[in-house]
Amino acid sequence: MVRNCSPLILKVMKETQAYIERIKRVSRDYQRLELAVDRSLSSLRAGQAILSRRVEKDYEVQHWNPYLRELWFPVEVQDSNIIVIERPAREDFIPGQLLSLIGPVGNPFRFRRKLRNILLLAYETPPGPLLLMLPALLSNQVSVTMILMGSSRAYDTGHLPEEIEILLAEDDLSWPDMVMTLGWADQVFALVGQGNELSYFEQLLQLVRGRRSDVPENYMFGVFQRQLPCGVGACCACMLRARGGAKLQCVDGPAFDLTTLRLD
Repeated sequence: MVRNCSPLILKVMKETQAYIERIKRVSRDYQRLELAVDRSLSSLRAGQAILSRRVEKDYEVQHWNPYLRELWFPVEVQDSNIIVIERPAREDFIPGQLLSLIGPVGNPFRFRRKLRNILLLAYETPPGPLLLMLPALLSNQVSVTMILMGSSRAYDTGHLPEEIEILLAEDDLSWPDMVMTLGWADQVFALVGQGNELSYFEQLLQLVRGRRSDVPENYMFGVFQRQLPCGVGACCACMLRARGGAKLQCVDGPAFDLTTLRLD
């Protein structure tokens, strides 16, 4: 029996169908799927995701199942009800393919009102869940630096906006002018590999604390991307221990202030 779980919070989510309108290869290892979606998903904001699975026919009422879906974070939201998803090139998709989507899942990222510089960290994972924020930040003249760490260094960034400063960390996770970069950053958003998120986030938090005299609240956020069985806070599979009580990735996240979580 699950204990100390947050109460179920009803969210405005719906199950809809979408189809793959276009597929574009953006690098050797990644492709982008342009999905024609219901109007309810065309207003997705950075931080929000969808739960997706493929369907084999026009509508599967008799086989409908909310579970065993993939958590997808859009990398772009276009006009005319098109959202763009970045997936590994090895995954097999075809134009016209039907998808069942549930969403939106999660809350938009929260940025400081006066934001001048933002630091993005990707460690042992592609930076996809962080990409949807880039157009809005750049249009508001926010300076963006992205650090690729561990296996993330293999991610081809040639298709990202040229205005972004991209640095590759060393094997010890350090990078040039690290102290200065952490000093000028108004906020940090970190993304880590799904295999051991808590340990990776603890590693990054200690790394920052070792280079910065103070890590205040609302400065460093961890973006969780665990697979979600339900997406509405009912199953508690995504529960996190936090100061003041349990938190749920699907209801309270995906971004959490790392200074408030119990990462041990």
